[in-house]
Amino acid sequence: MKELEIDFFFSFRSPWSYFAVPRLLDLQRNYAIKVNLRVVNPLFIRNHAFFEHLPEKWMTYLFTDLLRHSEYLNIPIGLPRPDPIDQSLTADSADHLVLALNPLGIAAEHLGCGLEFAKEVSAIIWDGQTDGWNSGDHLSDAAQRAGLALDDIHHWVKENTEQWPQLLESNNQTLTEYHWGVPTMVFKDEPFFGQDKIDLLIWRLKQNGLQPRGQK
Repeated sequence: MKELEIDFFFSFRSPWSYFAVPRLLDLQRNYAIKVNLRVVNPLFIRNHAFFEHLPEKWMTYLFTDLLRHSEYLNIPIGLPRPDPIDQSLTADSADHLVLALNPLGIAAEHLGCGLEFAKEVSAIIWDGQTDGWNSGDHLSDAAQRAGLALDDIHHWVKENTEQWPQLLESNNQTLTEYHWGVPTMVFKDEPFFGQDKIDLLIWRLKQNGLQPRGQK
C-alpha cells in the first residue's frame, strides 16, 4: 500500500502543536500516511519582531481559545513549569530550555519515534500536571513511553553534532516558505496552518486516495 506523506512543522513551545500531535499520530497509526516531524524553533526565536506590535486583545483571546480547545478536545492544558522560553532573555540567548529539546526531537524522528516523542514531551510541558519537566526522570520517562531510551537519543545527538543543527535550520527556513507559525502541516506543497485545520487536511488527503492501514 502506497503511503501518502506530509511534513509537520512542530515546536515544543507551542500549545497548538501539543494539541495537534496526538491527532496526527492517530492518523499515522490508522491510515497509510507518513508524518515527517520537522522540529522548528519557536516564533519568539525565529521572528521576535512578530510580537512587537500585537493587537491589544491578542493575549486575552489566546488564553480563551486555548481553554476552549482543551475542553473541546478533552486534552488538559496548563502553563508550563518552567516555560521552555525565558522571556526575560533576548531571543538569541542560548539559555532558552527549548534549545535543548530541539535536538532531542530531531533525534527521535531519526530513530523512528518522532511523533511519539513529541506527544509525550509536549504533554509533560503543557498538560499542567508536571512541575520541573526538565528535571528528574520526566524526560527519560517520556522517552520510554514513546518507545525510546533517552540515552539513545542523546547518543544520536552527540554523534550528529553537525547534522542536527543543519536540519533544524533547514526546518526553520522551509517553514517560512509556507507560513510563520506552528503547527503547520504541508501536503504536496499545500500548507494547513493550525491544529483546527487537521480535518481539512484529512479531507484533502482523502481526495488523494488516503486509505486505512491494512486495506489493499
